[in-house]
Amino acid sequence: MERDQSRSSELQRGAKAQSGAVRQQLGCPMSRRAENFDPFESEYQLDPAEALRWARAQEPVFYCPKLGYWVVSRYADIKEIFRDNQTFSPSIALEKITPASPQAQEVLERYGYAMNRTLVNEDEPQHTERRRALISHFAPEELAHHEVMVRQLTGRYIDRFIDRGKADLVNEMLWEIPLTVALSFLGVPEEDMDSLREFSIAHTVNTWGRPTPAQQLEVAEAVGRFWQYAGGVLEKMREEPEKAGWMRYAIRRQEDLPEVITDSYLHSMMMAIIVAAHETTAHASANMLRRLLENRELWNDVCRDPSLIPNAVEECLRHSGSVVAWRRLTTQTTQVGGVTLPKGAKLLMVTASGNHDERHFENPDVLDLYRDNAADHLTFGYGSHQCMGKNLARMEMRIFLEELTVRLPHMEIVPNQQFTFLPNTSFRGPDHLRVSWDPANNPERMDRSAFKQRLHFEVGAPNTKDLARSVYVVGLHRKAHGIISVALADPRGRQLPQWSAGAHVDLLFASYERKYSLCGNPEDLSTLQIAVLREEQGRGGSAHLHLNLSVGDELRIRGPKNYFRLDETAEAYILIAGGIGITPIIAMADRLKRINKPYHVHYSGKSSSAMAFVDRLQGDHGGRLTLYRTAESKNERMDLGRLLGVPVNGRKIYVCGPERMVEEVNRHCLDWPQGTVHVEHFSSVRATLDSGKEESFEASLKDSKFSVVVAPGETLLHALRAAGIDVASDCEEGLCGTCEVPVLYGEVDHRDKVLSGEEKSRSIRMMACCSRGKGRIELAL
Repeated sequence: MERDQSRSSELQRGAKAQSGAVRQQLGCPMSRRAENFDPFESEYQLDPAEALRWARAQEPVFYCPKLGYWVVSRYADIKEIFRDNQTFSPSIALEKITPASPQAQEVLERYGYAMNRTLVNEDEPQHTERRRALISHFAPEELAHHEVMVRQLTGRYIDRFIDRGKADLVNEMLWEIPLTVALSFLGVPEEDMDSLREFSIAHTVNTWGRPTPAQQLEVAEAVGRFWQYAGGVLEKMREEPEKAGWMRYAIRRQEDLPEVITDSYLHSMMMAIIVAAHETTAHASANMLRRLLENRELWNDVCRDPSLIPNAVEECLRHSGSVVAWRRLTTQTTQVGGVTLPKGAKLLMVTASGNHDERHFENPDVLDLYRDNAADHLTFGYGSHQCMGKNLARMEMRIFLEELTVRLPHMEIVPNQQFTFLPNTSFRGPDHLRVSWDPANNPERMDRSAFKQRLHFEVGAPNTKDLARSVYVVGLHRKAHGIISVALADPRGRQLPQWSAGAHVDLLFASYERKYSLCGNPEDLSTLQIAVLREEQGRGGSAHLHLNLSVGDELRIRGPKNYFRLDETAEAYILIAGGIGITPIIAMADRLKRINKPYHVHYSGKSSSAMAFVDRLQGDHGGRLTLYRTAESKNERMDLGRLLGVPVNGRKIYVCGPERMVEEVNRHCLDWPQGTVHVEHFSSVRATLDSGKEESFEASLKDSKFSVVVAPGETLLHALRAAGIDVASDCEEGLCGTCEVPVLYGEVDHRDKVLSGEEKSRSIRMMACCSRGKGRIELAL
């Protein structure tokens, strides 16, 4: 512990020294917006993601003189910082962002306040030692035991106000239930609720706020009493350590590991976790209900289809999470987002901004209940310091949403109410959330028996395979021999999600599931357009659509999703399509024309009659289009050697077509700069795992500090999820790249269609859904 404190003090002395010199060091590159940025002003306090939209676009890492911190706003940069807890120390995560005045410090000293390291703000190796010793209670199977209690508690609170017709959900439900659940989980007696709320608010202001001198004294008094309260409860629990609860479990573990779990550590954890276990859940629940009630159609969707609840919770955590920012301290000179940071630099990583980064989330400002990568959000952090209680929070929020949509589907948000927030940099939720309804329309007044059954959701991140939105066919047209275009619309006439060039949807029909690229007008959100080639040697899906699909039919889709995203920063583009591969390519051509970028489309097919969209291509892109009709003229065959033989810097190549075309393009581009060629595959040839032929392997997770063994008949993806590691996935066939995980060490048996030959030979990443390790591998997870 002393070594940890000494290291932190040394780094913070470096931080103080650099604060006064950083302006001179940066010179002119510091923009006026960076210089004037203040997270305690109303713009950031009301909407942190919107307040940093300019930064994500123009200055993703900047120094904030008013705070003395470097602000990090983009998703990839924040995730990389979370991943590396050696270079980026968490030691300042609970440091007062506004230093205490001498008078406030005297108050804290009078109470013996000595808040020290917790799981949130300690460095290695202490952090990993303690996390391993205390994590068992957070396993999914252990958390599942709390579901009955949470549901019963939620029901009782709703009973209190359901016949009244109005409520402040924060005051009357969302604050007390998470606090009660937290105390139950910890094993703390349920008493002094009002005092604990006061203590919790004081702790937040003390750590992440900017109180005035007078407020500092008030806050210090409350924090001091909170410290004494936590110590008193801890001593009572020591008298009966055999009883249930995580804190009593920690007391018992202290007997076995006295050097790891110290008295100081237990006292600090007792205070910190009372706040962490309930305040973030209370705020996140209020944010979720506010957003859904403000978007009435989404609320109604959940009322009609409760299976949407897990992903609705996850999407609200992404869109309007309660954890706005975390802090780190650099232990050496390093780079983030291309910006050099000195040793001792303080970082404010605004996770709310990262969760709205369009580089990672399609349509990030839209609340989309069907978003397939919602669980990628940074609200729970990432890596070895990811929130241990994330799955308990998910459980509570799912139950809140289910109970309220079942019992009060007609509930409405009170119009024109002013939302206020506790001013601070890092945690956010409304102080009040006022709702109203007509008790005469309460469903249970008509038939209470209809509400006895509730859904059961598995503990953990949602399974996106369960997500699919209904659409119906509003147009069918023959585009070429064996190719039909299909226009899809929302059954209730609502706009469909925005999409970008290269995006696709998963189409679910009969017993089939197929992927089709979008090829219509992305600015017309009334319909989505796909094109379907009838594959005579296929698996039957395309034939079924050609033979049975009619206007008016209802289908289901997942998406839009984009794993073939167009990088719009290149100087020029070569777009290559073969056959039905024209569908994403034509969307890219449309986009490049719209933004006035140089491009040329090379489109190959057997004959004009078998090539879709030829007329539109000639009309819209005639001067930048070359057609190759292989069955009509040998002279029209695409000469990829001539086309790609000489590398050109600043150029991007996008190709979609038959496998032999993709392989030939890759072969001719071996001398082009890495990252030049972008490919979309049609299908995978990955075989089902045969447990009799496969071998088990061990995956060591560096960031999480433990290992998993992947059995012969199991995928790495399944093993990681079973261990509580959230890994996104989509196709689970090695086509999309969603389940990519970074590889630090070991030999990989690559079975995907995402990575190039060179990337596979380097083995610095792998697809968890299909590829396997040989022996032992190490992953950055």
